[in-house]
Amino acid sequence: MRNAYPCVNETLLGVSSVVLIFLLCSSAFAALGEDVSTIQSDGARMKAAVRVVPGMSYSVHEMRASSGIAVREFVSPAGRVFGVAWQGPYLPDLRQLLGEHFDDYVQAAENPARVRSRMMHLETGDMVFESGGHMRFFVGRAYLRSELPDGISADDVR
Repeated sequence: MRNAYPCVNETLLGVSSVVLIFLLCSSAFAALGEDVSTIQSDGARMKAAVRVVPGMSYSVHEMRASSGIAVREFVSPAGRVFGVAWQGPYLPDLRQLLGEHFDDYVQAAENPARVRSRMMHLETGDMVFESGGHMRFFVGRAYLRSELPDGISADDVR
């Protein structure tokens, strides 16, 4: 029997492919201000080696992907991500890294006076965001002032 609607199958195939790609790529990192519990599975999803460097006041969970991007997540003793830093040939998924703070970032970034040459510095209440670089080399960090563990300064998030 011949399909009376041949474009329906093609459309469904296209939509299902987009949904599958979204599901596979939707979670690359634990988000700023959220729980650390997803970092190991996130490293596996992005095919990155995960290395944990424990410290007295916080631990650093570093993921390095074969693409060259490195993301460091700074985790308090309470298991909360208080800072993230990145370096690599492209920007990471900022929506995923910043989590619920992404909309604040977008709103603050709309002000062109906040962008100086190749560096952007934004402060949105509790969150501080800095990013810069040039083609094929980007660096940045974001942290929550209220979540910094005692004895830790913003300079430690790098």
